[in-house]
Amino acid sequence: MANYNKVILLGNLTRDPQLSMLPSQTAVCEIGLAINRRYKGQDGQQQEEVCFIDCRAYGKQAETINQYLKRGAPVLIEGRLQFDQWEGKDGTKRGKHRVVVERCQFLGQAQERPAQAPPAKAPVAFPDDDIPF
Repeated sequence: MANYNKVILLGNLTRDPQLSMLPSQTAVCEIGLAINRRYKGQDGQQQEEVCFIDCRAYGKQAETINQYLKRGAPVLIEGRLQFDQWEGKDGTKRGKHRVVVERCQFLGQAQERPAQAPPAKAPVAFPDDDIPF
């Protein structure tokens, strides 16, 4: 039997990204997403519900997310679901699904610009008498 684990989410960051490092010096960035859903209820009134999802990115992508995104930024995330399990302080078993980010696309304007932006291309100008139409 084949398996497939793919998640695509479009939402806004609920908090500023939190960057940390693994013992192997790999960057890890934790972000939270809020995804809004608007629908018409049985009574005909517009309703809204919000789904909160925790996401985790690794490596250079984690550093880039931390550098450019801030709370409220719109973002498109592609990734996979992962289930984490741990034991709480009170001894109970705990678990939680999160999305491991494989691709992240910024949808709003970046909060910080890269140090070296590529030079802008000069517009092409045609003399008035050389217009081909």
